[in-house]
Amino acid sequence: MKTFLPAVLREEPQFARLFLGQSLSVLGDRVAFVALPFAVLAVGGSAAEVGLVAAAGLIPMLLFTLVGGVWADRFPRHRIMLASDLVRCLVQGLLAVLLITGTAGIPHLVVLMVVFGTADAFFMPAATGLVPLVVGSDRLREANALRGFVQSASLVLGPAVAGGLVALAGPGGALALDALTFACSAAFLARLRPRAASRTDGGEGAGTAGGAAPKGFLGELRDGWVQVRSRTWVWAGMAAMSVYHVVMLPSVFVLGPVLAGRQWGGAAAWSVVVVAFGAGSVLGDLIAYRLTPARPMAVAAVALAVASCQAAIIGSGGSLALIAVLEGVTGVGVALFFVLWETALQTHVPEAALSRVSSYDHLLSTGLMPLGLVVAGPVSEAFGVRTTLLGMTVVAVPAALALLALPAVRNLPARLPGRLPELADGPRTAGDPGPASAGIAG
Repeated sequence: MKTFLPAVLREEPQFARLFLGQSLSVLGDRVAFVALPFAVLAVGGSAAEVGLVAAAGLIPMLLFTLVGGVWADRFPRHRIMLASDLVRCLVQGLLAVLLITGTAGIPHLVVLMVVFGTADAFFMPAATGLVPLVVGSDRLREANALRGFVQSASLVLGPAVAGGLVALAGPGGALALDALTFACSAAFLARLRPRAASRTDGGEGAGTAGGAAPKGFLGELRDGWVQVRSRTWVWAGMAAMSVYHVVMLPSVFVLGPVLAGRQWGGAAAWSVVVVAFGAGSVLGDLIAYRLTPARPMAVAAVALAVASCQAAIIGSGGSLALIAVLEGVTGVGVALFFVLWETALQTHVPEAALSRVSSYDHLLSTGLMPLGLVVAGPVSEAFGVRTTLLGMTVVAVPAALALLALPAVRNLPARLPGRLPELADGPRTAGDPGPASAGIAG
């Protein structure tokens, strides 16, 4: 049975431990993803309030993501993730109790989602930075593809579980399951023993290595920005993702569920679309596991353009079956993009600054998403849901394809031997191979 496991799980025991815990947590997240909009509707919320509650979970990204990035480059990343999981477990458990007892209101949902989002803001940069500490540099793409595979597979399984729980126990029952998965994830993280991160990035980074004095929060934050602006492919990729998250993703978080509730038959119909997207994402992650493009960011740009067609497909007016199939195609694009993007960051960005760079990534993409979530409802009421969905894709697809106009994006290699050229950030440390066995906490 063991021989059927991917090599990265057999040979990297610390990554296997991280993978198991996060797999359970991701399943709970997907259940909550489907359940939360219907929780808002169940307490009498409108389409605009669906967007408000979703935005409440993302607004803390604007305030705390950069703090989370600095902390994750200062302190053990897995400990930050552990604390975040415990907070999110408590939030989802309390929200479940309020919904099940019929005492929840929109203010409760908003406040609890703000707390949840704050924990997320610390978790996400730490998670990106942790992967190179539990897996060898030559297996980063495989590790990211497996992580993506679980996220995608949970899009298939999660909605099915959510649909049954929402039908049988209401949205509160679904959120209670999410709370349990956070507890399981925390248990795995408590036993994780990653290797220690390098604490120098060549003079412009976190660096206390070699006797250098600590720079303080603002100094470390500035050095993280140097890492971003010195790489055209990084800041351009972040800009394109910002458009995707702010302009396109509200179609999935807000307008898709609203359209499903009004015209497709509710949560069950929307679950079909989400499951189809998840199936496509599974295929995309399987492709990413095997695919070794010489120019990964060029492939990622095309994949992002495909992903950006989601909004127009949802609003196309086609049959549910046709929409589901086309959403599956966009799922392939989403999976390919994020595996290639995360692997590029982990390969080409110095290890000591990786979480700070990741925090800018989350700030400029996920952190700005509340703008789109808040605006999507009112705009759709003014111009119509389908017209708004079409407009989202008209903006997002060209933004993704514009990446191909940049030589730094088209020509970025999959990996470079030895050291990267010294930019403003100094020599690369992220790709230096290191042992990844349990015996040396790696």
